[in-house]
Amino acid sequence: MKQLNPSIKHNLIVGLLLSLWIFIFAFIIKPFDDGTLNFRSWFLISLGFSVIAFLCYGILAFVQKAVYEKKAKWNSSLEIGSVLFFYVIYLICIYTYYKSPILKGGYDFGQFFSIIFIKVALVVTPVIVLARRYLIKLIPIKDEVLIIRGENKLDVLKISKADLVCISNAQNYVEIFYLENEKLTSKLLRTSLKKVQQDFDFLLQIHRSHLINPMHFKSWRNQNTVLLTQIELPVSKNYKEALLSL
Repeated sequence: MKQLNPSIKHNLIVGLLLSLWIFIFAFIIKPFDDGTLNFRSWFLISLGFSVIAFLCYGILAFVQKAVYEKKAKWNSSLEIGSVLFFYVIYLICIYTYYKSPILKGGYDFGQFFSIIFIKVALVVTPVIVLARRYLIKLIPIKDEVLIIRGENKLDVLKISKADLVCISNAQNYVEIFYLENEKLTSKLLRTSLKKVQQDFDFLLQIHRSHLINPMHFKSWRNQNTVLLTQIELPVSKNYKEALLSL
């Protein structure tokens, strides 16, 4: 997984759902029942394990956010490391709770790990994996900003990618057509069409003098002309094939 949702709020919701699942799993299914635990013991185990899971996942949420902001990226190694980090602190915490005066657990660490913790991990891991994958879908889509520069240091245009309609050659300049308050506006910059196309490879060439933002393509007016948002442009025969594939 090469993405991470760093939102503390979203990850705490995952932690809450995870704790509820652990409580239901431990209290109802009773996977560790050896016939000696009474109702009070099961309730304390279930409640303790679930609350600790929430707290540990909360710690993970803050730690992974700090790592993500420092590295400015995420990859599979960091994802696996995050899940393992959660399990390490969760194991330490629930074993400490198990051996505390509240439960007075009789298993040593090896027995606790093999008899109790592995069962918990097997049930919890699919939930964590699926929940973390779902969180990626909740990442807000950022409006990509384009910065188009001319040869002059003062020739700069900063616009949203979604607002850029097309760019046309104008001798030693290019004329950039874009939407501003839903109205078509243009600005001249001293640069070449070729340079702009190299900088922004999503632009589609439809004529030796015109580049368009494909998202503003509306329809064909005729065989040699296309309609874009609030403007129409000619299409050269050499570039028609690429446009027909849209």
